[in-house]
Amino acid sequence: MTTLLLEPAPEARAVRTRRPRPWGVWLAGLAALGFGVAAAAPGLLDTTDPLALHLDRALQAPGPGHWFGTDEAGRDLFSRVVHGARPSLAIGVGASLVSLSLAVVLGTLAALGGRVVAPVVDRVVEVLFSFPSLLLALLLVALLGPSAATAAVAVGVGTAPGYARMVRAQVLSARGSAYVEAAVALGHSPGRILRRHVLPNALRPLVAVMALSIGQSIVWASSLSFLGLGVAPPSSEWGALLEAGRPYVAHAWWLTVVPGLVVVVLALATTTLGKHLQAVLERSAS
Repeated sequence: MTTLLLEPAPEARAVRTRRPRPWGVWLAGLAALGFGVAAAAPGLLDTTDPLALHLDRALQAPGPGHWFGTDEAGRDLFSRVVHGARPSLAIGVGASLVSLSLAVVLGTLAALGGRVVAPVVDRVVEVLFSFPSLLLALLLVALLGPSAATAAVAVGVGTAPGYARMVRAQVLSARGSAYVEAAVALGHSPGRILRRHVLPNALRPLVAVMALSIGQSIVWASSLSFLGLGVAPPSSEWGALLEAGRPYVAHAWWLTVVPGLVVVVLALATTTLGKHLQAVLERSAS
Protein backbone atom coordinates (compact mmCIF):
# COMPACT_ATOMS: atom_id res chain seq x y z
CA MET A 1 0.00 0.00 0.00
CA THR A 2 1.40 3.39 -1.02
CA THR A 3 1.16 6.38 1.29
CA LEU A 4 0.66 9.69 -0.45
CA LEU A 5 2.16 12.73 1.24
CA LEU A 6 0.18 15.77 0.26
CA GLU A 7 2.33 18.87 0.30
CA PRO A 8 1.14 22.38 -0.41
CA ALA A 9 2.04 23.85 -3.74
CA PRO A 10 5.18 26.01 -3.86
CA GLU A 11 3.03 29.09 -4.39
CA ALA A 12 1.02 28.29 -1.25
CA ARG A 13 4.18 27.80 0.78
CA ALA A 14 5.53 31.12 -0.45
CA VAL A 15 2.33 32.89 0.48
CA ARG A 16 2.25 31.28 3.88
CA THR A 17 5.85 32.10 4.77
CA ARG A 18 5.93 35.57 3.28
CA ARG A 19 5.88 38.27 5.94
CA PRO A 20 4.49 41.72 5.39
CA ARG A 21 7.18 44.25 4.69
CA PRO A 22 7.60 46.73 7.52
CA TRP A 23 7.09 49.83 5.41
CA GLY A 24 6.12 51.82 8.48
CA VAL A 25 9.41 50.94 10.19
CA TRP A 26 11.40 51.94 7.10
CA LEU A 27 9.58 55.26 6.86
CA ALA A 28 10.10 55.87 10.57
CA GLY A 29 13.80 55.07 10.19
CA LEU A 30 14.15 57.49 7.27
CA ALA A 31 12.37 60.20 9.26
CA ALA A 32 14.60 59.61 12.28
CA LEU A 33 17.67 59.69 10.02
CA GLY A 34 16.55 63.01 8.57
CA PHE A 35 16.05 64.49 12.02
CA GLY A 36 19.44 63.17 13.08
CA VAL A 37 21.14 64.83 10.08
CA ALA A 38 19.31 68.08 10.84
CA ALA A 39 20.53 67.97 14.44
CA ALA A 40 24.12 66.97 13.65
CA ALA A 41 24.73 69.07 10.52
CA PRO A 42 21.91 71.57 9.92
CA GLY A 43 24.03 73.39 7.34
CA LEU A 44 23.50 70.47 4.95
CA LEU A 45 19.73 71.04 4.87
CA ASP A 46 19.03 74.70 5.56
CA THR A 47 18.38 77.10 2.71
CA THR A 48 19.38 80.38 4.39
CA ASP A 49 20.50 81.87 7.69
CA PRO A 50 17.73 81.07 10.20
CA LEU A 51 18.30 84.37 12.01
CA ALA A 52 18.50 86.61 8.93
CA LEU A 53 15.80 89.30 9.03
CA HIS A 54 13.91 90.25 5.87
CA LEU A 55 11.06 92.50 6.91
CA ASP A 56 9.90 92.86 3.31
CA ARG A 57 9.19 89.09 3.25
CA ALA A 58 7.32 88.91 6.56
CA LEU A 59 4.52 86.33 6.87
CA GLN A 60 4.89 84.89 3.38
CA ALA A 61 2.92 81.69 2.83
CA PRO A 62 4.76 78.45 1.98
CA GLY A 63 5.96 78.46 -1.60
CA PRO A 64 8.92 77.79 -3.90
CA GLY A 65 11.10 80.49 -2.34
CA HIS A 66 10.31 79.52 1.24
CA TRP A 67 9.08 75.94 1.58
CA PHE A 68 7.59 76.44 5.03
CA GLY A 69 6.89 80.17 4.65
CA THR A 70 8.37 83.00 6.72
CA ASP A 71 7.67 84.37 10.18
CA GLU A 72 6.78 87.88 11.32
CA ALA A 73 10.40 89.04 10.85
CA GLY A 74 10.82 87.47 7.42
CA ARG A 75 12.98 84.61 8.68
CA ASP A 76 12.77 81.37 6.70
CA LEU A 77 10.72 78.88 8.70
CA PHE A 78 12.23 75.81 7.03
CA SER A 79 15.75 76.83 8.09
CA ARG A 80 14.52 77.60 11.59
CA VAL A 81 12.84 74.18 11.86
CA VAL A 82 16.05 72.49 10.66
CA HIS A 83 18.18 74.38 13.19
CA GLY A 84 15.60 73.67 15.90
CA ALA A 85 16.16 69.92 15.60
CA ARG A 86 19.34 70.03 17.72
CA PRO A 87 17.91 71.73 20.83
CA SER A 88 14.64 69.81 20.54
CA LEU A 89 16.37 66.42 20.28
CA ALA A 90 18.80 67.41 23.03
CA ILE A 91 15.89 68.14 25.34
CA GLY A 92 14.13 64.91 24.35
CA VAL A 93 17.19 62.68 24.82
CA GLY A 94 18.22 64.49 28.01
CA ALA A 95 14.75 64.16 29.50
CA SER A 96 14.67 60.46 28.59
CA LEU A 97 18.04 59.87 30.27
CA VAL A 98 16.92 61.70 33.41
CA SER A 99 13.61 59.85 33.47
CA LEU A 100 15.02 56.36 32.94
CA SER A 101 17.93 56.93 35.35
CA LEU A 102 15.52 57.95 38.11
CA ALA A 103 13.22 55.07 37.19
CA VAL A 104 16.05 52.53 37.48
CA VAL A 105 17.12 53.82 40.89
CA LEU A 106 13.61 54.14 42.33
CA GLY A 107 12.31 50.91 40.79
CA THR A 108 15.30 48.86 41.98
CA LEU A 109 15.08 50.27 45.51
CA ALA A 110 11.33 49.64 45.59
CA ALA A 111 11.86 46.02 44.57
CA LEU A 112 14.99 45.14 46.54
CA GLY A 113 15.11 47.72 49.32
CA GLY A 114 13.91 45.43 52.05
CA ARG A 115 11.28 46.05 54.71
CA VAL A 116 12.47 49.57 55.56
CA VAL A 117 13.56 51.20 52.29
CA ALA A 118 11.10 49.59 49.86
CA PRO A 119 7.88 50.90 51.48
CA VAL A 120 9.33 54.42 51.70
CA VAL A 121 10.35 54.41 48.04
CA ASP A 122 6.94 52.99 47.09
CA ARG A 123 5.20 55.90 48.85
CA VAL A 124 7.50 58.43 47.14
CA VAL A 125 6.75 56.94 43.72
CA GLU A 126 3.03 56.93 44.45
CA VAL A 127 3.11 60.59 45.50
CA LEU A 128 4.99 61.56 42.34
CA PHE A 129 2.70 59.40 40.23
CA SER A 130 -0.37 61.13 41.65
CA PHE A 131 0.75 64.43 40.10
CA PRO A 132 0.00 64.90 36.40
CA SER A 133 3.29 64.87 34.48
CA LEU A 134 2.76 68.31 32.98
CA LEU A 135 1.79 69.81 36.35
CA LEU A 136 4.91 68.42 38.00
CA ALA A 137 7.05 69.72 35.14
CA LEU A 138 5.42 73.15 35.44
CA LEU A 139 6.21 73.20 39.16
CA LEU A 140 9.87 72.41 38.58
CA VAL A 141 10.19 75.01 35.82
CA ALA A 142 8.59 77.62 38.08
CA LEU A 143 11.14 76.80 40.79
CA LEU A 144 14.24 76.53 38.59
CA GLY A 145 13.46 79.03 35.84
CA PRO A 146 12.86 78.39 32.12
CA SER A 147 15.77 77.00 30.07
CA ALA A 148 16.60 73.99 27.92
CA ALA A 149 18.30 72.18 30.81
CA THR A 150 15.40 72.92 33.14
CA ALA A 151 12.92 71.63 30.56
CA ALA A 152 14.87 68.37 30.21
CA VAL A 153 15.05 67.87 33.99
CA ALA A 154 11.42 68.85 34.53
CA VAL A 155 10.09 66.53 31.83
CA GLY A 156 12.39 63.72 32.98
CA VAL A 157 11.26 63.97 36.60
CA GLY A 158 7.62 64.26 35.55
CA THR A 159 7.67 61.05 33.51
CA ALA A 160 9.97 59.00 35.80
CA PRO A 161 7.30 57.58 38.21
CA GLY A 162 5.52 55.61 35.50
CA TYR A 163 8.76 54.04 34.31
CA ALA A 164 9.79 53.35 37.92
CA ARG A 165 6.75 51.14 38.37
CA MET A 166 7.66 49.21 35.25
CA VAL A 167 11.25 48.74 36.45
CA ARG A 168 10.01 47.55 39.84
CA ALA A 169 7.80 44.91 38.21
CA GLN A 170 10.65 43.76 35.94
CA VAL A 171 13.11 43.48 38.84
CA LEU A 172 10.65 41.49 40.93
CA SER A 173 10.00 39.16 38.00
CA ALA A 174 13.73 38.65 37.40
CA ARG A 175 14.40 38.08 41.10
CA GLY A 176 11.95 35.18 41.20
CA SER A 177 13.22 33.54 38.00
CA ALA A 178 14.88 30.15 37.76
CA TYR A 179 18.31 31.48 36.78
CA VAL A 180 18.45 33.65 39.91
CA GLU A 181 17.49 30.68 42.07
CA ALA A 182 20.27 28.69 40.39
CA ALA A 183 22.77 31.47 41.08
CA VAL A 184 21.73 31.53 44.73
CA ALA A 185 22.11 27.76 44.94
CA LEU A 186 25.62 28.04 43.49
CA GLY A 187 26.56 30.45 46.27
CA HIS A 188 26.93 33.66 44.26
CA SER A 189 26.97 36.85 46.28
CA PRO A 190 23.88 39.13 46.22
CA GLY A 191 25.85 41.89 44.50
CA ARG A 192 26.99 39.60 41.72
CA ILE A 193 23.49 38.21 41.25
CA LEU A 194 22.14 41.75 40.98
CA ARG A 195 24.80 42.84 38.46
CA ARG A 196 24.99 39.69 36.35
CA HIS A 197 21.43 38.37 36.38
CA VAL A 198 18.74 40.64 37.78
CA LEU A 199 19.54 44.06 36.30
CA PRO A 200 20.55 42.96 32.76
CA ASN A 201 17.35 40.94 32.33
CA ALA A 202 15.09 43.42 34.09
CA LEU A 203 16.37 46.46 32.20
CA ARG A 204 16.35 44.94 28.70
CA PRO A 205 12.86 46.34 27.95
CA LEU A 206 14.17 49.84 28.70
CA VAL A 207 16.08 49.78 25.41
CA ALA A 208 12.77 50.02 23.57
CA VAL A 209 11.26 52.34 26.17
CA MET A 210 14.15 54.77 25.60
CA ALA A 211 13.11 55.22 21.97
CA LEU A 212 9.46 55.60 22.98
CA SER A 213 10.24 58.17 25.66
CA ILE A 214 12.23 60.48 23.36
CA GLY A 215 9.17 61.37 21.31
CA GLN A 216 7.04 61.72 24.43
CA SER A 217 9.63 63.97 26.07
CA ILE A 218 9.81 66.26 23.04
CA VAL A 219 6.02 66.59 23.06
CA TRP A 220 6.06 67.54 26.77
CA ALA A 221 8.96 69.96 26.29
CA SER A 222 7.19 71.59 23.35
CA SER A 223 4.12 71.96 25.53
CA LEU A 224 6.19 73.79 28.15
CA SER A 225 7.67 76.10 25.52
CA PHE A 226 4.22 76.71 24.06
CA LEU A 227 3.10 77.83 27.51
CA GLY A 228 6.08 80.20 27.73
CA LEU A 229 7.96 78.11 30.31
CA GLY A 230 10.49 76.40 28.08
CA VAL A 231 13.18 77.70 25.76
CA ALA A 232 12.52 81.36 25.03
CA PRO A 233 12.48 82.95 21.54
CA PRO A 234 14.37 83.70 19.32
CA SER A 235 15.49 80.10 19.78
CA SER A 236 14.55 77.73 16.96
CA GLU A 237 13.45 75.00 19.37
CA TRP A 238 10.18 73.63 18.05
CA GLY A 239 8.14 74.48 21.12
CA ALA A 240 9.50 78.04 21.00
CA LEU A 241 8.44 78.24 17.34
CA LEU A 242 4.95 77.15 18.34
CA GLU A 243 4.78 79.80 21.05
CA ALA A 244 6.14 82.51 18.72
CA GLY A 245 3.56 81.69 16.05
CA ARG A 246 0.57 81.65 18.40
CA PRO A 247 -0.31 85.39 18.01
CA TYR A 248 -0.45 84.94 14.22
CA VAL A 249 -2.45 81.72 14.07
CA ALA A 250 -5.43 83.44 12.41
CA HIS A 251 -3.35 85.07 9.67
CA ALA A 252 -0.31 82.81 9.26
CA TRP A 253 -1.37 79.24 10.04
CA TRP A 254 1.97 77.78 8.92
CA LEU A 255 3.79 79.29 11.91
CA THR A 256 2.02 76.86 14.25
CA VAL A 257 0.94 74.03 11.94
CA VAL A 258 4.39 73.30 10.51
CA PRO A 259 6.30 73.05 13.84
CA GLY A 260 3.40 71.06 15.29
CA LEU A 261 3.51 68.60 12.40
CA VAL A 262 7.27 68.24 12.80
CA VAL A 263 6.82 67.34 16.48
CA VAL A 264 4.08 64.84 15.57
CA VAL A 265 6.21 63.21 12.85
CA LEU A 266 9.18 62.80 15.19
CA ALA A 267 6.97 61.39 17.95
CA LEU A 268 5.39 58.90 15.52
CA ALA A 269 8.81 57.89 14.14
CA THR A 270 10.36 57.24 17.55
CA THR A 271 7.24 55.43 18.76
CA THR A 272 7.22 53.17 15.68
CA LEU A 273 10.91 52.38 16.04
CA GLY A 274 10.51 51.75 19.76
CA LYS A 275 7.65 49.32 19.26
CA HIS A 276 9.55 47.51 16.51
CA LEU A 277 12.63 47.23 18.71
CA GLN A 278 10.48 45.94 21.56
CA ALA A 279 8.99 43.27 19.30
CA VAL A 280 12.46 42.22 18.12
CA LEU A 281 13.72 41.93 21.70
CA GLU A 282 10.69 39.89 22.72
CA ARG A 283 11.20 37.47 19.79
CA SER A 284 14.89 37.09 20.62
CA ALA A 285 14.12 36.42 24.29
CA SER A 286 11.47 33.77 23.53
